[in-house]
Amino acid sequence: MSFKIRKKDALDFHSEPTPGKIEVTPTKPLATQHDLALAYSPGVAVPCLEIAEDKEKVYKYTAKGNLVGVISNGTAVLGLGNIGPEASKPVMEGKGVLFKKFAGIDVFDIEIDEEDSDEFIKIVKSLEPTFGGINLEDIKAPESFKVEGELREQMNIPVMHDDQHGTAIISSAALLNALEVVGKKIGEIKIVVNGAGGAAIACTDLYVKMGATKENIVMLDSKGVIRSDRDNLDAMKARYATQCQISTLPEAVKDADMFLGLSMGNVLTPEDLLSMAKDPIVFALANPDPEIAYELAMSTRDDIVMATGRSDHPNQVNNVLGFPYIFRGALDVRATAINEEMKLAAVTALAEMTKQPVPEIVSKAYGEKTIKFGKDYLIPKPLDPRLIANISSAVAKAAMDSGVARGSIDDWEEYKIELEERVGAEKRIISRIISAAKKNPKRIVFSEADEEKILKAAQLISDEKVGIPILLGNEKKIKRLIAELELDLECEIIDPFYQTEKIEHFAKLHFEKRKRKGATMNEGRHQMHDRNYYGSMMLETGEADALISGLNSDYPNTLRPALQIIGVEPGLSRVAGMYIIRNKKGTFFLADTTVNVNPDVEGLVNIIELTHRAVKFFGFEPKLAMLSYSNFGSAKGDVPSKTAKAVQIAKEKWPDMIIDGDIQANLAMNKKLLEKTYPFSDLAGHQVNTLIFPNLSSGNIAYKLLMEIGASEAIGPILMGMQKPVHVLQAGSSVREIYNMAAIAVVDAQATANKKLK
Repeated sequence: MSFKIRKKDALDFHSEPTPGKIEVTPTKPLATQHDLALAYSPGVAVPCLEIAEDKEKVYKYTAKGNLVGVISNGTAVLGLGNIGPEASKPVMEGKGVLFKKFAGIDVFDIEIDEEDSDEFIKIVKSLEPTFGGINLEDIKAPESFKVEGELREQMNIPVMHDDQHGTAIISSAALLNALEVVGKKIGEIKIVVNGAGGAAIACTDLYVKMGATKENIVMLDSKGVIRSDRDNLDAMKARYATQCQISTLPEAVKDADMFLGLSMGNVLTPEDLLSMAKDPIVFALANPDPEIAYELAMSTRDDIVMATGRSDHPNQVNNVLGFPYIFRGALDVRATAINEEMKLAAVTALAEMTKQPVPEIVSKAYGEKTIKFGKDYLIPKPLDPRLIANISSAVAKAAMDSGVARGSIDDWEEYKIELEERVGAEKRIISRIISAAKKNPKRIVFSEADEEKILKAAQLISDEKVGIPILLGNEKKIKRLIAELELDLECEIIDPFYQTEKIEHFAKLHFEKRKRKGATMNEGRHQMHDRNYYGSMMLETGEADALISGLNSDYPNTLRPALQIIGVEPGLSRVAGMYIIRNKKGTFFLADTTVNVNPDVEGLVNIIELTHRAVKFFGFEPKLAMLSYSNFGSAKGDVPSKTAKAVQIAKEKWPDMIIDGDIQANLAMNKKLLEKTYPFSDLAGHQVNTLIFPNLSSGNIAYKLLMEIGASEAIGPILMGMQKPVHVLQAGSSVREIYNMAAIAVVDAQATANKKLK
């Protein structure tokens, strides 16, 4: 999706709180003098001598096997051109972040101040002892062809220029499936390629390897059709020079079966599109504006099969579907190259994966009931958790089969499990939630809109179309803050102080709800001036779809108005609070961490039900441990007694639920120890991902300790059990945390609306 990026936001993101986007984190403990002696002198001499005897041991004793160099000279950066190596560094850091996020690969980015191809090649070649692989990036054509080609010949580690081959691999997978959809054969179709840069040449090369015939390909550059009678053609373009006596794009696309655009926006006209053959395949990959706008193309012909480079249209050709997983597979078998067999294996794996049933978690993330193979689903979605297992294993196997692997994999199923655990597909939980929110944005009322963080979050929510903010507070103050913060936030602002008629209406509704609980009309009028009460009443009356508050107020005072006005779901006796904790070990759900002080057995059963449902809502299969200070009755007391009883009742009510307790936290989280010590437990053989605490103090202390000293990221608190979406922020939440909570609130509101329709 094309987002509005403000200069200040982008600069702040890259400069605060720490300049840049990456850091080096030690993987070994360095707590004692002994640790330091092992890590450096004198202990480090031992692996040094081992490697000196056998260079292959560098993969055993150093990080080389999981380290990729992202290397550029800054001569063709994004759409910015030759801006130099220093200016390219933010892009290279960003590429490193994607490697880590999607494939668990570490990266050093290296920007080289050298435009001479021969010198650049020498420099990169000299870095071979450091890296397990080289990702070349943003090097201008035609030099990029020479650089990559010679480095592949000279180096014994994988080298790939992703700008070329990433696009080629993803678009090739899409092409294979598009041809299947329209019932055409690759060897028979006429292909027009608009653009003759590195990506266009690489795509065309790969199409030919898949069976396309050169005689059926017409390529254009900025001067028009590349013909064999043109002077001064470089070797790369000359390979695709046509004998046809045509010069322009309209002439080239007439009766063409496929158009591949890697050029500039809006160069393909509706008339051009209409002149193409039946069931045309159009890959308009220029960004941010495709060669023909998606909406225009779809309205021009109803038989078109189309892909773009944008995330707001079907079939996004996104390189992130390829390069992290290709390098992952190559590194894991210590491949000496990324060869054609490995690229084609990635193409086939992507194409075949698209035809498999799509996990519900992916459908939810993209806000679609079902996603299935067809003209609007030619390649997998970028957030599909199956990508790493499917693509990396296919690439690794192709490396072994083609003889470029120095390592081997014996158990492919175990390898796939290791891949999923390496990055933890569940780490993308927020990405999936945000994607789902964007499919159907809802109105979110913010009760503390005169806060700087709220306004910045509201701007982000509005820009990215995650939700529709409604701001409560003093209008003059809010507008002044918007101006001071250099925002261009345009959304509804409501100051309850001036809403005389609405306050009277809300007060009457409140009185009807609370008159048998001691409430009066005067009290209602007074309370409706409180923004938490006013916002809750907006939600209750349908003037908003979700409510967010609590940034600068205590939890009980924020929650109380919502409980009085909106209330608890029918059939439940209480609400509960849950935190999602994410760290290197995975994603975990903790409850109750914010609401119930000391729940009894019935209360714990309610919390179990709410949490189990919430974990499923986020796309996970709940494995619940009911925590205590004892293990299955090993100690006596109120806590072991009530937790064991709650588990017993839960098992009787929900026989399919995976739950056990009472159990200590360390045992619950140690799968092997639990299986060895208590093999009878219903949790034996499962990795626990959901922890139910016996009281508020234990849950609250646990999540706060994990946040502060456990190197964990927390999402929450997520309020469970309200009739309508109300979420209370943690005091002092960051802008990103508020934004994340807004996305959760929107998806919560979508689910609430769906329940009403059923």
